[in-house]
Amino acid sequence: MTNVKNIISASVAVIATGAMFACVAPFASADSAQTSAVVSSRSFPKASSVKKNLFAESTSTSVDENSKWGGIETLDVPQTESQGEKEAAAAAAAQKAADEAAAAQSAAAAAASRSEQRASIPQVDLGKMTGTGAELASFSLKFQGYPYVAGGNTPAGWDCSGFVQYVFSQFGISLPRTSGAQATVGTPVASLADAKPGDILANGTHAAIYIGNGQVMNAMNPVQGTAVSDVSVFGGAGYSIRRVM
Repeated sequence: MTNVKNIISASVAVIATGAMFACVAPFASADSAQTSAVVSSRSFPKASSVKKNLFAESTSTSVDENSKWGGIETLDVPQTESQGEKEAAAAAAAQKAADEAAAAQSAAAAAASRSEQRASIPQVDLGKMTGTGAELASFSLKFQGYPYVAGGNTPAGWDCSGFVQYVFSQFGISLPRTSGAQATVGTPVASLADAKPGDILANGTHAAIYIGNGQVMNAMNPVQGTAVSDVSVFGGAGYSIRRVM
């Protein structure tokens, strides 16, 4: 009986000892796990600041305005033209030269035409005529070839009524500025057959000085300038004949 008790006691002791080790092992394991977690936390600390993106492109640069770059900022770099630009410039120069040549040729042709036109008009011999009107008509012929300028009334350039006004002013006679007003001055002359050198032929669009033989001296247009023409210069429109001297 005693032996049985001893055996049971020994078994209980063994079981108790085993249970104790079974309880200790988990605590040891938990302690080891906690220790391992602490070591891991210390080995890989949590990032506490934002890292810059080293691959991002810089968007602005600040440079001291007094910075010196060894004189490179003052270099005079010559400008060069591309082949296309050179060809365009050459073409433009050639076109300009062609335009100038054409303009010169046109001017020469116009001058020749005026000379032919004057040569085809029978010239009036005012030297055989007497009176202030004949003198005024003779004086007006001195301005053949003078330029036509719209709104002008001096030898530097005049339009039709400006020319008539200027010529009469040289004889002490003041005339209105426009052709329409000049068509009302002085006394009327019934017809061209009764007209005398120095009379004014005028309407609302043109004015001229009669020089005899159906011809007038007048400022015609920018191309023909101031020249002698016949009364057809009025284009078939009616006109007044006025005598002021």
